[in-house]
Amino acid sequence: MATSNNSKRYDVIVVGAGHAGCEAALASARLGGETLLLTLNLDNVALMPCNPSIGGPAKGNLVREIDALGGQMARNIDETFIQIRMLNTGKGPAVQALRAQADKKLYQMAMKQALERQERLDVKQGLVEKILVTGVRGAPAPLVPPGVRGASAPLVSEAGPRARVQGVVTAIGMAYYARTVVVTTGTFLNGRIITGESIQPAGRAGEFPAVALSHSLREVGLALGRLKTGTPPRIDARTVDFSKTILQPGSAVPLRFSFGPDCGLMPHPEPNPIYPNPSPTDWRAQLPCYLVATNWRTHEIIRQNLHRAPLYTGVIQGVGPRYCPSIESKIVVFPDKPSHQLFLEPEGWATNEVYVQGANTSLPEDVQLAMLTRWRTTTCRPAS
Repeated sequence: MATSNNSKRYDVIVVGAGHAGCEAALASARLGGETLLLTLNLDNVALMPCNPSIGGPAKGNLVREIDALGGQMARNIDETFIQIRMLNTGKGPAVQALRAQADKKLYQMAMKQALERQERLDVKQGLVEKILVTGVRGAPAPLVPPGVRGASAPLVSEAGPRARVQGVVTAIGMAYYARTVVVTTGTFLNGRIITGESIQPAGRAGEFPAVALSHSLREVGLALGRLKTGTPPRIDARTVDFSKTILQPGSAVPLRFSFGPDCGLMPHPEPNPIYPNPSPTDWRAQLPCYLVATNWRTHEIIRQNLHRAPLYTGVIQGVGPRYCPSIESKIVVFPDKPSHQLFLEPEGWATNEVYVQGANTSLPEDVQLAMLTRWRTTTCRPAS
């Protein structure tokens, strides 16, 4: 095992540079702690591959609470959003929620800039494979049984009363030492990508999972569970007939997440002219989103292929997100519902890539393609 190329010891090491990792690292450094943030790929800091947006009924409140405590997410999205709007305005204030659609690449750039300019914070690239802990005894903890939420499962610890974390070791043998280690690994611990019959080890598409770190956490007595996420297909904006969609414009009045001074809009490329924007907002440049819907043909395709849906064949056994069900779950749970809303959301100012909000799925690729071309309001082909 090698040591770090300097003798610096940290107060806090944060593993993983997603939303949680970035906030943890910045909070530690801003409170005066010498901090190290380790990530698999420096080009993917604060990447939002599942959904390039901030806010909504639950997450929106959390982001504002983080901002009140000095966090970065609210400022970051205020600088980089392509659209912001208040949801549920026809209902009472208790259920109204702020939501912003991000430019995925600009959000990354802004967050990476905040990290790199923060005093007492080092950001390094490395795959963490081991947590260094003294005083551990006994056998590794078991995996949490399938279907049990990791957050509610009890920790099975074999660490003695004198056990202390010392630091981490990366895949190339570099050791970094600290009194505290914060693990924010997201989908990477023993992660898999499941698309119909295809199962691949991955943390995210194109990125390998953190297998050794999973084993290391079990060795120190932590019980591991498995959660399920579902990611919608992306489509090519050039194949969408936007005249058949319902325009969802951004807010006509100024809105933002942060309670601090207005940070303005991060410089961005010219909006892609492929996206219709008949009524630009005066207070700030925004792009619309576009509402479409499924129909009986979409539902029939899904029903005919449930035998190939990992969610129903037993391949996927983890617990899914409560407020973000897969499209196949909607069809099964609500068999009499004639259609389900889907939102076409541009992933940035300049890209043709469009996120299909509401079409979360693990169905095979050919089934996804078939259901995408059977929508009532639009025809499109996958972008990725």
